[in-house]
Amino acid sequence: MPDLTRRKLLAASGSALALSACMPGMTPTPPPDLEPIDYSSRRDGPHRLTAVDLEQIPEFLHRQIVRYETEEEPGTIIIENQNRLLYLLLEDGYALRYGLSVGREGFDWTGEAVVYRKARWPTWTPPPEMIEREPHLERWKDGQPGGPSNPLGARALYLMSDGVDQGYRIHGTPEWRSIGRFASSGCFRMLQQDVIDLYERVPTGTRVVVV
Repeated sequence: MPDLTRRKLLAASGSALALSACMPGMTPTPPPDLEPIDYSSRRDGPHRLTAVDLEQIPEFLHRQIVRYETEEEPGTIIIENQNRLLYLLLEDGYALRYGLSVGREGFDWTGEAVVYRKARWPTWTPPPEMIEREPHLERWKDGQPGGPSNPLGARALYLMSDGVDQGYRIHGTPEWRSIGRFASSGCFRMLQQDVIDLYERVPTGTRVVVV
C-alpha cells in the first residue's frame, strides 16, 4: 500500500502543513494540503491531453479533500454511484474526492472489487455484446489503440470481482463533459487529469467498494 499520509499530498515545493497552536492533545487534525492539478492542454507521454474548463463542471465534482467518516482502511477506494463520486481514503478521517461519470440505468452495479492491473493509454476492446448494440464498433473488435479518442482515456485501473474480470474499469475519458452524468456502460469515467492523479496514488491490490 502506498504512503497515503499527509506528506504524500504536499506540493513539490515542500510547503508545510500549518498546525493550530492549541495545547497538545487538543489540536484538531488539519486537512492535508492539496496542490491543484493543471487542467490545461499538455503532453502526456506520446499524446496530448485536452484542456478541461472546470467552470463547466459543478464544483462538487472538482477534485478536493473532504471529511469522510468510515470504518474502511486508508488506501481503500469508495465509489458512490448515486452521487457520482469516488473517494480515496486518507488518514485521520479525510478522503481525496473526485467526480465521476457512472453507469446509466441498467448498467450500474454495486459490490467489491480489487485493482488487479493498471495501464497508461490503454487499448480498448469493446465486448461482443456492446458491438451487438452498436454495430459501428465492429472496427475495433481486435482493439482500439490508446490515444486521445480512445474511450479508456489516459489511464485505466482494471477491476476484478470474485476473482473474475467482469469488464469494469476506472478510467479516463476524452468526453470530459460527461462527468457527473449517468452515461457509461458500467465503468467509472474520470477527467483525464484526475485519473492520472489517482493512478499515481494507488497500487495494484487496492480494494474498491462500490455503493
